[in-house]
Amino acid sequence: MSNDSAEPQHDEQEQPSVTDVARRARAAEDLPLPDRADAFSGLHDELRTRLESGGTASA
Repeated sequence: MSNDSAEPQHDEQEQPSVTDVARRARAAEDLPLPDRADAFSGLHDELRTRLESGGTASA
């Protein structure tokens, strides 16, 4: 049985889950350096937008 009930439920289309962010960060680590920089920049921009819009962040 998973521990999903311990995390707040969010509309996944609106906000990616913590595991999705972690998966994307791990995938970016495997890219060549120029592509890695672009991937992390995109992830950073998305997270910044979520924080600035008052979205909840769970870590």
